[in-house]
Amino acid sequence: MELTSKYETVFIVNPEFTEEAAKEMLDKFTGIISENGGTVDKVDEWGKKKLAYLIDDYADGYYYVVEFTSGAELPSELDRIFNITDGILRSIIVKIEK
Repeated sequence: MELTSKYETVFIVNPEFTEEAAKEMLDKFTGIISENGGTVDKVDEWGKKKLAYLIDDYADGYYYVVEFTSGAELPSELDRIFNITDGILRSIIVKIEK
């Protein structure tokens, strides 16, 4: 049996994307979680929010929060994909300790 843990990821999508295109990014990443043996537990769409500081000259972005359960290898793969995906301004993945 594979050990699983709960994780949370927050990512910010480029504000120049349409709302539909930003939603497609969410679908892409929840799909990656599912395809790699994880389960998506909760999705929060915060919508377009002002950033605390400029990122790549942008003052706002589309915020998404996804809680998921997976094995230990998925978060590093997900982080790698966040880093090579155009349109992702920032992302973070944390393990939820309960």
